[in-house]
Amino acid sequence: MEGLHTTTKSERRWRSKPLQTSKPSILMAFFSCVAWLYVAGRLWQDAENRTVLANLLKKNLGQRPKVLSVEDKLAVLGCKDLERRIVEAEMDLTLAKSQGYLKNHLQQKVSSSGQLLAVIGVYTGFGSHLNRNMFRGSWMPKGDALRKLEERGVVIRFVIGRSPNQGDSLDRNIDKESRSTKDFLILEGHEEAQEELTKKVKFFFSTAVQNWDAEFYVKVDDNINLDLEGLIGLLEHRRAQDGAYIGCMKSGDVISEEGKAWYEPDWWKFGDQKSYFRHAGSSLIILSKNLAQYININSASLKTYAHDDVSVGSWMMGIQATYIDDNRLCCGSIRQDKVCSLT
Repeated sequence: MEGLHTTTKSERRWRSKPLQTSKPSILMAFFSCVAWLYVAGRLWQDAENRTVLANLLKKNLGQRPKVLSVEDKLAVLGCKDLERRIVEAEMDLTLAKSQGYLKNHLQQKVSSSGQLLAVIGVYTGFGSHLNRNMFRGSWMPKGDALRKLEERGVVIRFVIGRSPNQGDSLDRNIDKESRSTKDFLILEGHEEAQEELTKKVKFFFSTAVQNWDAEFYVKVDDNINLDLEGLIGLLEHRRAQDGAYIGCMKSGDVISEEGKAWYEPDWWKFGDQKSYFRHAGSSLIILSKNLAQYININSASLKTYAHDDVSVGSWMMGIQATYIDDNRLCCGSIRQDKVCSLT
């Protein structure tokens, strides 16, 4: 018994230490392997992605032309829209020349081709129903008489825009009256409002020249009576006169004081003398076909002033228009042979 070795408490504690320290080492080794496998997998995946992207890039580069065409350069510079506008402008200019707003490119048309003598547009508004009926009962034909006048080459229409609240009772009433009388020219793109009145003349001439082929286009205010036969005779005498801008020519002071009647917001553009240039009075303005076409083609860029007659006069100043001052068109004059009179 004496030969047996007795293990003391301190010896047992010393022998157990290696067993306790081996567990954390194993865990650390395990997690290290897992981390290494994760990193290796990500690196392998990234390498595959880089290979795919490199192949795609190489393929795309092989398909792109080495020298950019003009078309590609326009696309890069964002000039395609500008190119389209230039082409459209050139087409408009060619059309304008062929149809006659440039004096040197006029093409005369004879009445045998079916061209009308005149399109007469009579301004009206939503509250002017009684006034329209008065005109229909006096100088303006209606029904069959209106159609017979058109066979003679003269079209007459009341001119009106659309209500600010499109489709409301105002529009519906005009549509109903138009279906009954068939004597309206409704300007779909124009808002019939006092502040938009100066733009109406531009819409009228543009729409009229698009809808009818006539030698003259006539704008008439709704506060005058016409001697229709007298006006037709005047226009017959002016047939085939290109660039004709006809009316009761006038000038006058520019009103620069805001709040006064006939105030002109752009008064400072008319010089120190504050006087309007020569222009046909608003009551009755007559344009030959080529001038009406000019307004139609350039309507988007034509400046409007506070008054429609001044606006038309400003447009005529920049082109080859022939000013014809005919005092028979001065509705307030005392001439016996005048073709219009104030109501």
